[in-house]
Amino acid sequence: MVNIEDFIKRLEIILDYYSLNASSFADRIGVQRSSLSHLLSGRNKPSLDFILKILDVFPDVDLYWILNGKGTFPKNLKQLNAKEKSVEYIGKQNIPIPPNTEIIPENLFSEIKSPNPIPAFETKKTENQNSAKESYSGAIDKIVIFYKNGTFKSYVPD
Repeated sequence: MVNIEDFIKRLEIILDYYSLNASSFADRIGVQRSSLSHLLSGRNKPSLDFILKILDVFPDVDLYWILNGKGTFPKNLKQLNAKEKSVEYIGKQNIPIPPNTEIIPENLFSEIKSPNPIPAFETKKTENQNSAKESYSGAIDKIVIFYKNGTFKSYVPD
């Protein structure tokens, strides 16, 4: 069980360490300012989501330290350095190193000539599929205007 008063003290230590006020801290971790205010006043208890957001944005915060005060803040630098070295070692083993040869053409701005040119696409004239199939007599029967608000007006010539 998390002791709320001790949690608030640890939260204030984090704010002081990063030189943040409550509103900027809330903005950085992506919570509402009022929820952080309620936490700091002791009205509400921290949710798991709140704790995870702190750990995500501030990697120096240790989970066990923020929850129950065990561990150190910021995280021990020896642990961080050991993790970084192990990641570098694993990375060096698996990544092949490309040869250090560069091919630079003599003229960078020359045209590339293809031995087999690609023929241009042929265009075909097609009949409009939306057009009416009947012939037009030339006389207008009715004009309908549709408006964006969903209304319309019909005009019938005299």
